[in-house]
Amino acid sequence: MEFIILIVVIAVLFVLVVAETGWLLLVRPRRRRREAPPAPPGRPQQPQAPPRGPEGRAPPRPARPAEPARAPAAPPEAPPGPEAEAPAPEAEAPAPEAEAPAPPGPEAPPAPEVERPPPSAGRLARLRGRLARSQSSMGSVLLGLLSRDRLDEETWDEIEEVLITADVGVAPTQQIMEALRTKVKVLGTRSPDEVRELLRSELLAQVGEHEDRSIRTERHEGMPAVVLMVGVNGTGKTTTCGKLARALVGDGRSVLLGAADTFRAAAVDQLQTWGHRVGVRVVRADREGADPASVAFDAVREGIESEADVVLIDTAGRLHTKAGLMDELGKVKRVIEKRTSVDEVLLVLDATTGQNGLRQARVFSEVVNITGIVLTKLDGTAKGGIVISVQRELGVPVKLVGLGEGADDLAPFEPEAFVDAILAG
Repeated sequence: MEFIILIVVIAVLFVLVVAETGWLLLVRPRRRRREAPPAPPGRPQQPQAPPRGPEGRAPPRPARPAEPARAPAAPPEAPPGPEAEAPAPEAEAPAPEAEAPAPPGPEAPPAPEVERPPPSAGRLARLRGRLARSQSSMGSVLLGLLSRDRLDEETWDEIEEVLITADVGVAPTQQIMEALRTKVKVLGTRSPDEVRELLRSELLAQVGEHEDRSIRTERHEGMPAVVLMVGVNGTGKTTTCGKLARALVGDGRSVLLGAADTFRAAAVDQLQTWGHRVGVRVVRADREGADPASVAFDAVREGIESEADVVLIDTAGRLHTKAGLMDELGKVKRVIEKRTSVDEVLLVLDATTGQNGLRQARVFSEVVNITGIVLTKLDGTAKGGIVISVQRELGVPVKLVGLGEGADDLAPFEPEAFVDAILAG
């Protein structure tokens, strides 16, 4: 009995094995036929469906990292047939629009036009009317007093007072009084013309009709002439330096300016403006407060190299009571003389300061050798007698006078035109 049961179990197992094997042989070819054909080249392959489990459910997919998106490949081009049409011409890209022109930027300021100043000769005669308006009071009073029929002591006292208040000075006034008394006694009866001529000759004698008032601005021994401008603050020194450069350019000289007033930036800029107006180069320091002697030395060196006719050097304004500043002025002159001689030292005085201007002149003459005087503001409230007194105090002539604020109002001093302007009233 056991043997029969064993045979039955083996038979059942055999039938099951055979049945399972035949079912697998029949199912596998069908699955192969159902698989999708391979994708043509250039197309992305479709992912195969995952095998299903015995219950018909797809197993869960494992998580995969995200990949960057890729652009799909272009489909493969079909092979051209015998009657393939030519490809259509591509449409031309539209021409780029012309860019609108940029708005014009701010234009650079035009270079200042170089001026051509008139020559300096005869300027005082042209400015005689301006001088006469400010100086005629002294002349008219003197002419009126001297024209009296009888000149008593009271009249002479009045004449003396007029001369002193006109800043002529005490010593020159005494000389004028003695000369006038003598000539009046000799002439006796006097006509107005005789009185005018009498006063004119005496004033010319005091002013110095035959003084040499020329300014040395000629080259000598292959070197430029060097002119040093000195003076106290507020006398118009820097303006006078610029006006003198302008006058020399009008006379046909080649000029170079040296801005040695390094303590005042406005003075350097002012001199630069004067130079630009007439095309004159200005040598200046690169910083405020630099050594003025070094600036003066550089100006002279450049004047020698450029073969300029004249080098004008503007020094810092200084009070005549400051010993340290006055010593520095002497240093500037000594440094310049290491290269060449200083031909002119012009002292600029404000004619309206009167006797105070004389004290300034006296101190400056002790430090540097003054060769000439420039009287500014002579067209204002100044009294003409300052010309006589300052020349007598320093023993040097007045060479230039300022008669206004205009660019060409600096004139060479002419004694005859000056006296005629005084007596014009």
